[in-house]
Amino acid sequence: MANQSIKIKTARTRRPAFDREQGIETARALFHARGYDAVGIAELTQALDIVPPSLYAAYGSKLALFERTLQSYIAKQMLPLDKILSSDASPAEALTGLFVAAAKHYTRDPVLRGCMVTEAMRADDPQAAALAATLAKPISGDIHGYIANSCRSGDVDQITDYVLLTLRGLSSYACLGLPQQKLVGCAEVAGRALDVEFASS
Repeated sequence: MANQSIKIKTARTRRPAFDREQGIETARALFHARGYDAVGIAELTQALDIVPPSLYAAYGSKLALFERTLQSYIAKQMLPLDKILSSDASPAEALTGLFVAAAKHYTRDPVLRGCMVTEAMRADDPQAAALAATLAKPISGDIHGYIANSCRSGDVDQITDYVLLTLRGLSSYACLGLPQQKLVGCAEVAGRALDVEFASS
């Protein structure tokens, strides 16, 4: 019998389409945990299970992807300022509540600690730091507006700076591993200084 070549057709397993939105969430966790500077293209592509050209095609650049992750964080993970500051509590009580909420929020996850936007403003890469600072401006503006409406006299800018400094300090110490209980205690102490400021105004 003549040998007959048998062609075996094998069905190729089609790879599922890359989910860009899920990719943003995966990258967000990496950037939040380690910071912009420490996360390289190789690590990103490995986590997203794509090759570098696909990453650039999907997001444009590492910086552009970082911007998308920050926007995702703001939309999904930022403290609800509107709810915290729209309560019937006095300004000092509301802002103290903001401090305490931040202390708890920044320590709720053992790996993703602190505020991603706040920590990104300290990036070594100037473009990443500037990007984070730009995205943080509306949040700072909301806090300033609340204080301006609540403080008829006194230094609105100084009180705003104090509030922002406290929030950023809480984020920083959360990243350093300070336990939630201690951070909450610090938040309450910081809030007591506001009682004096608003009472004098």
